[in-house]
Amino acid sequence: MRSVEEQQARVAAAAVAPRPVRVAIAESQGLMCAEEVVTERPLPGFDQAAIDGYAVRSVDVLGIGGSAGDADDGDGESGRDERPRDISLPVMGLIEAGARTPSRLQPRQAARVQTGAPMPTLADAVLPLRWTDGGESRVRVLRGVRSGAYVRRTGDDVQPGDVAVRAGTIIGAAQVGLLAAVGRERVLVHPRPRLSVLSVGGELVDISRTPGNGQVYDVNSYALAAAGRDAGAEVNRVGIVSTDPKQLREAVEGQLSRSEVIVIAGAVGGAAAEGVRSVLAQLGDMEVTRIAMHPGSVQGFGQLGPDGVPVFLLPANPVSALVVFEVMVRPLVRLSLGKRQATRRIVSARTLSPISSVVGRKGFLRGQLMRDQDTGEYLVQALGGAAGTSSHLLATLAEANCLVIVPSEAEQIRTGEVVDVAFLAQRG
Repeated sequence: MRSVEEQQARVAAAAVAPRPVRVAIAESQGLMCAEEVVTERPLPGFDQAAIDGYAVRSVDVLGIGGSAGDADDGDGESGRDERPRDISLPVMGLIEAGARTPSRLQPRQAARVQTGAPMPTLADAVLPLRWTDGGESRVRVLRGVRSGAYVRRTGDDVQPGDVAVRAGTIIGAAQVGLLAAVGRERVLVHPRPRLSVLSVGGELVDISRTPGNGQVYDVNSYALAAAGRDAGAEVNRVGIVSTDPKQLREAVEGQLSRSEVIVIAGAVGGAAAEGVRSVLAQLGDMEVTRIAMHPGSVQGFGQLGPDGVPVFLLPANPVSALVVFEVMVRPLVRLSLGKRQATRRIVSARTLSPISSVVGRKGFLRGQLMRDQDTGEYLVQALGGAAGTSSHLLATLAEANCLVIVPSEAEQIRTGEVVDVAFLAQRG
């Protein structure tokens, strides 16, 4: 029996990021940048007003009423200052954001400016509205400003030749905004790995049909496709595939040419699974083995087709299939996306009830994680016990927000003991 860690290492070694593609920046969020985005223009591209106010020459207003940034004279008595309390300047007009006609400020003159408006020539500061009387033809200056105050200078954010977004960066909202700010319409990224999900089993019917005697709905292809999208993959839910050798081979070969990962549910355990494995063995290296974990001990993994596409064989039990996906498939998808952390966040939590496990197998059991409001300590309530004790109940998995990780040497976790817990996706 192979350990969980050994199997995870075998799977991780097969991770290959898809070839980079160029996409619109609106479609790049969450993907890893595959190029050094070097800016060609300064940002901002011109001197602009940082606030609404009046563009002025600082020399014309410096010292009025105690300029912004002026230090007092050391004894806290500013009343001895003989500088003028205020002055009045003529206003040459309004410069709006987006104005394209150049303007020039004359000495002892002001121009009304909007936030983002280009600064007129000779103006080196913006006087905030609150330090004026808000006049239109003339403005009364109540307080002066120093040179550069409330002005965004050309290239303050980015200079030509600077790297705006580095290769290997996961593109988030800030990176999308910066790409737009430097005028990039498209960016080279590592795309989402394409994941195909198939279900096999003579008892399966799609949810659009009514099950007959002995038939059940195909839960796995829907649940695993959702898990794939949650992991970050581009998912193709193929659905139910016939176990007829010729039809099965054609279906799998068709997906090998358009997928970076393939998941086949219901392909381990039972006579039908033997036939599936026989067909897959014709397409490459496929191994079905027992892994020291529960649920989902029996599982398969191999690399099929000329490109060695990773293919997973999962149990028919939906709960077991989802747990195996979480432990084995999801990390591979995350690695293919270029994520530095391929696994879920792990925290320590104190148990609220006893937990039974299976000696010799690492347990991944459903649980509800909560936090003590007074102490901040994590607490966990297990929703499932040892393998075979209601492990088939999909409803309890839907109620879970974590997986309780039980060491392989433990048979019983007592109330109050501390265990590792893996966060699942946030609900709601």
